[in-house]
Amino acid sequence: MSFLVTRVTNPIEHLSRVGVDPASIPIFQNKGEFVSLLIYDVPVISANVIKQEMLAAGGDAAVHKHSITQKVESTNVLTMGTLAQHRKLVEKLSMMHYWKLDEIARDIKYCLFEEGTRQIELPSGRKMSFERPLIMGIVNVTPDSFYAASRVEKDKLLDSVARMVEEGVDIIDIGGESTRPGSERVSLEEELNRVVPAVELVKKNFDVIVSVDTYKAKVAEEAIRAGAEIVNDVSALRFDPMMIEVLKQYKPGIVLMHMKGEPKTMQENPYYGDVVREILYFLKERIEKVREIGLGDRVIIDPGIGFGKRLMDNLEIIKRISEFKSLKKPVLVGASRKSFIGQVLDNVPPEERLYGTLAVTAYCVLNGADIVRVHDVKENVHVVRLIEAIRRAGQ
Repeated sequence: MSFLVTRVTNPIEHLSRVGVDPASIPIFQNKGEFVSLLIYDVPVISANVIKQEMLAAGGDAAVHKHSITQKVESTNVLTMGTLAQHRKLVEKLSMMHYWKLDEIARDIKYCLFEEGTRQIELPSGRKMSFERPLIMGIVNVTPDSFYAASRVEKDKLLDSVARMVEEGVDIIDIGGESTRPGSERVSLEEELNRVVPAVELVKKNFDVIVSVDTYKAKVAEEAIRAGAEIVNDVSALRFDPMMIEVLKQYKPGIVLMHMKGEPKTMQENPYYGDVVREILYFLKERIEKVREIGLGDRVIIDPGIGFGKRLMDNLEIIKRISEFKSLKKPVLVGASRKSFIGQVLDNVPPEERLYGTLAVTAYCVLNGADIVRVHDVKENVHVVRLIEAIRRAGQ
């Protein structure tokens, strides 16, 4: 008799094939689920302790080559080990009230062992669940959005939304000001005239969650009064100081997006040393700002694909999209038909970027994205449903 050996990527999924006692699965999960954590900007003396304790637990940690001689002041630390080994690390560091080791232990515990937001209660009392990836359909009541097919005239609005609802959309995102690179701001009055009637019309005719894509507090307030339940703010609450007051009063879902600069100037030579690191620090600070007003459980984060990023930055964000899950908030990805897709595909125009968009959707959903913001609902719904079916296979 010959034997067959295969390498598996998720050993926990194969426990049933071995025939283990179901009661033992949590034990195996603790021992068999391998994880790595990237801990940024650790004082070198603390990093050496982390490495020592990971080795003592049976795992390991990578630090800067000059950490042992302390020729550097700080280093990133990459831990490598099982959940059980990381639990031991947390237990040991928690008892060390010096060199910020107990603070690092707290952050590791939060990242690995705390549950993130799995649903958001909206102003209507409706609960938006993230048990599966959600599709946010783009409705631009603008004359100048970068993808012409996404611009919706008032007399075509109901038909457009009806099609999205029939195709399985979860959220309708209505925007009245283009934020494409180089775009000019529109007046408050003009944006109100575009957005509020559109929100009213959609809510009157469809039982669907509506998001308003705006950074202006007055537009957000009037849209919420008209029925919107999510504020999608590309400035992460930085452009209008009154936005915080609107959120405190109405308690909608809140999308915090990263952007370098503003739409008109954001693509003028943006630069990052480590784009994911910078965005994570930014989003962490903005989440804390919302937590201070008691709405931390309503936050969704968006790394801001295309907003002040180069091609290499956008690809890096997508490649590392799972790292944003460490902030324990639902992750939204808005990459639909954007210019970086055209750049990769020999500079095809927005009209020819559907298949590229679907590739990005598939990759992001496989790696933890909770919401994908798209122009083409039906096609993206199909991608997400197939991925979910594959995930559930054999369970």
